[in-house]
Amino acid sequence: MGHFEHQRHKFRTGLTRPRELIVACAPMRSNVNISQIARTASACAVEKMIICGNASLIHKIARDATSQLTISTHRSLGPVLKKLKADGYAIVGIEQTSNSQNIHHFSFKCRSVLVVGNERLGIKEDILELLDEVIEIPVWGMPHSYNAASAANMALYEYCRQFPEG
Repeated sequence: MGHFEHQRHKFRTGLTRPRELIVACAPMRSNVNISQIARTASACAVEKMIICGNASLIHKIARDATSQLTISTHRSLGPVLKKLKADGYAIVGIEQTSNSQNIHHFSFKCRSVLVVGNERLGIKEDILELLDEVIEIPVWGMPHSYNAASAANMALYEYCRQFPEG
């Protein structure tokens, strides 16, 4: 049996270049979800996050995310996504749709925006029309979908798995 010594808060893994991933969240009902997404985005070395509506972070949940993560707040997501698309970003939504791709078989582009929908409504039709790709995370049990923050966190981790150095 191996010997394991508990280590907390190991120094972060270095990147060879900054991540070119932006997280964009539709207006959400829960600041807990926004805060969990921000914490994971920051832990994944994402530098930019877009939030909409009246969302705000709960610092006890987001922890140190605000020290490394630039968060911009906008009234709506559509104009921001159009600008990012014009700047060369691939716009990727997490949603269950007729043509969504299983995340297990999806290859992110390095320069991507990950769009996270509302907890109850998902990604609205006007935003779905702006997406280049839609990914879906398989669900094997009940309920039929993951919490918005859980799905975002899984997608963030998958992006980092595909681009471990930035």
